[in-house]
Amino acid sequence: MLSRVAENIYWMSRYLERAASVARLLDVNLELALDLPGAPGTMWAPLVDVTGDRPLFNAAYGAPTMERVSHFLTLDMQYPNSIVSCMIKARENARIVRDHLPMELWEEINALYHFVLQAAQSQEGAPSNPGAFYRHVKGSGMLLGGIAQDAMMEGELWRFFRAGRMLERADKTSRILDVKYFILLPDVEYVGTPYDDIQWAALLRSLGGFQSYRRFYGRISPANVVHMLVLDGAFPRSIRYCLGEADHSLRGLTGSAPGGYVNAAERVLGQVNAMLAYTEIDSIFLQGLHEFIDGLQARMNDVDAAIFETFFAPFPSAPGGNGSGRRTE
Repeated sequence: MLSRVAENIYWMSRYLERAASVARLLDVNLELALDLPGAPGTMWAPLVDVTGDRPLFNAAYGAPTMERVSHFLTLDMQYPNSIVSCMIKARENARIVRDHLPMELWEEINALYHFVLQAAQSQEGAPSNPGAFYRHVKGSGMLLGGIAQDAMMEGELWRFFRAGRMLERADKTSRILDVKYFILLPDVEYVGTPYDDIQWAALLRSLGGFQSYRRFYGRISPANVVHMLVLDGAFPRSIRYCLGEADHSLRGLTGSAPGGYVNAAERVLGQVNAMLAYTEIDSIFLQGLHEFIDGLQARMNDVDAAIFETFFAPFPSAPGGNGSGRRTE
């Protein structure tokens, strides 16, 4: 497969997953605002912090109200990580490689693109029913994953799709968890209170894991929530699960066996997975959750750079190299 085709599929997958992740966050926050109308502190600024783009928001919108944050993250075409911007880029990447995609996958991407664009171009400039809008985007994201699973041959195309999806999901899980621990809780006095429990439950719901958590872990406990979202190898949105699946997809491209590597991407991703496999939850809290997540995000950035250098760069480095260039989407 040409590297350009592979890169389009990889980024198409990442943008689709990013759009669905933003929709999940906004949908849960809308429900939380109804459950806790008198909750202390702002409930909307943390959603901007998840993206890491607070300076962009402040420059364009000012104070983080529900309406402003919702528009910024949903329908702002000037913001590159809004739902509408992600769908524009996902659809364009899909259009370029349309001949390589199952017809059903292209049709669903196209339908979701037009659904989101219609809301962005409406006179109101906002979805008429925000909850229904976000649930539709979330549902389409899951449908797209199912179509890809059922209709794509398990070859190079599928592996790049899967790797992109899993790496994007791991990144979003890490960001959401970091923001919850350091920003969502308004004051240390709320630790261990029902308000704290509601926030941890909202975090689990934003990642589709509340029922699974209750079934396997029982009562809400910060240590157990962190274990499920970081170290649990069975939960489909945990960082360990996602990075493990990404590693499996990349090794499927080269045929290399676990425990070794034939390129920089496999080496860097293998190191991160080995670290997670031997990390215990107590050591994470001893180090500090924020510090642990910050280091993990730096490692995932190294994985992104290594994937670009290995598979997409015009002049890739030699096997095992650590090239530093990458194209920004």
